[in-house]
Amino acid sequence: MTGAAALPDGGTDVLDGARLTLWAPPGLPEVRPGDDLGVLVGDLLAADARRTGDPLAEGDVVVVTSKVVSKAEGRVVRAADREQAITDETVRVVATRERPDGQPPLRIVENRLGLVMAAAGVDASNTPDGTVLLLPEDPDASARGLREVLRARFGLDRLGVVVTDTAGRPWRDGVTDIAIGAAGLRVVDDLRGGVDSHGRALSATVTAVADEIAAASELVRGKATGRAVAVVRGLARYVPGAASDDGGAAVGPGARSLVRTGPDDLFREGAAEAYARGFADGRAAPSR
Repeated sequence: MTGAAALPDGGTDVLDGARLTLWAPPGLPEVRPGDDLGVLVGDLLAADARRTGDPLAEGDVVVVTSKVVSKAEGRVVRAADREQAITDETVRVVATRERPDGQPPLRIVENRLGLVMAAAGVDASNTPDGTVLLLPEDPDASARGLREVLRARFGLDRLGVVVTDTAGRPWRDGVTDIAIGAAGLRVVDDLRGGVDSHGRALSATVTAVADEIAAASELVRGKATGRAVAVVRGLARYVPGAASDDGGAAVGPGARSLVRTGPDDLFREGAAEAYARGFADGRAAPSR
């Protein structure tokens, strides 16, 4: 271990920033609508601390899947037709692709949270027959609420919380977890204005810290292990002190700030949609 890393508030990281520790405690019970998720997660972490002798510490980040958040918040809805639920959650279609054998078309859409993903984030796995699971109404608010409960229970000042969901990525096979909710965490590390190891100015590098935490946590949680909670240690430099809990620096801007919109979104439309819009614009243009 080398020297401690400097923090934005003048403190130092308990680790050196070059060592990351992640674990996913077993034992979270099946979450049902109306359950107090803060109590369930707190009980899980307390039991893990008794078993391992390693309690939650200042600067830790607790990662929770959106699936258990949605279940606790009653986002399980009856839907015999998942396609209708996807339509109901869609605010903009980005791209569609027909699939063989009479399967419904693949739809990449923007949902009401501003997230662009397949099927609007509607999940039909690990839910009772005839139901689907929608994403939380406000994942950032869910993260803030969970953080408040855990900070109070464990007597911590600096604690981050990330709510994750699984998403695909353009031009890459496979899926990964991303942050859809966050609190108590600097969700990006903006390196613009600094220099690289050769002294060259950095003009475009903004690291998506919250997404990287979400992806790393999935490696220890797994998709089918029943472990919906993880702890990430070694990133305290991204977890500010509790200078303010009313939307200030300690709470952070949330994961919603990671959503790229407007003119910065260079891939707002799929090829078919862009063609259709261009064709319509051409027909509407006055002839010369």
